[in-house]
Amino acid sequence: MGHLKQRNLITTRERLRDQVAHALRAALISGELHPGEVYSAPGLAEDFGISATPVREAMLDLAREGLVEPVRNKGFRITEVNEHDLDQYTEIRTLIEVPMIGRITREAAREDLEALRPVAEEIVHAAREHDLIGYLEADRRFHLSLLALAGNDRLVETVGDLRKRSRLYGLTALDERDQLIPSAEEHIELLDLMVAGDAEGAEKCMARHLGHVRSLWAKGAQEQEKKPTKRVARRRLGAAR
Repeated sequence: MGHLKQRNLITTRERLRDQVAHALRAALISGELHPGEVYSAPGLAEDFGISATPVREAMLDLAREGLVEPVRNKGFRITEVNEHDLDQYTEIRTLIEVPMIGRITREAAREDLEALRPVAEEIVHAAREHDLIGYLEADRRFHLSLLALAGNDRLVETVGDLRKRSRLYGLTALDERDQLIPSAEEHIELLDLMVAGDAEGAEKCMARHLGHVRSLWAKGAQEQEKKPTKRVARRRLGAAR
């Protein structure tokens, strides 16, 4: 019986850790937590109204995703991505993903491509419903699942890492103006071209989509610079307990 109780305690703790991680990802995406700023686990925990341990564990999860980096004796710094970095990440993704989309269009079974349509539609739905977390998660699943059809696991890992490093921040203002919807709808356009067997059209669509994502990041960064300091962000986090 003692072992069962311990297991329940661990499950509860892990659930809280996941909830905190989810809330922190949402704060990163919305721009409430600022790239380059250092946040302490005790400080964030005070805003959440919980102990520092699950917050620290959640931040370590985010560190493994490349979203934050530990700062000795201070806390965690939100990872910064500058214009030069993003240009390089976008160039690498273009070199990999554009020709790969053409290859997958020529070689993949139509039913395997069609199986991704619900995910493409989920991206559009999330954008229209202003669900930023759902939008980015569905976007990640769509692109990585699409690339997985090439059968190269290392390629999928590489693109997944590039996506983490070029994570979009500060998208709330863009989302409120429905500026994410056109990018979301490009997923369905891409899939339609691939299902139709139009490899050249799919490559052009993919190149345009990556450029669109790049411009969204730039706009998000500009909006991010206009936001108040982290004190406001932490108050919002505290309200999300």
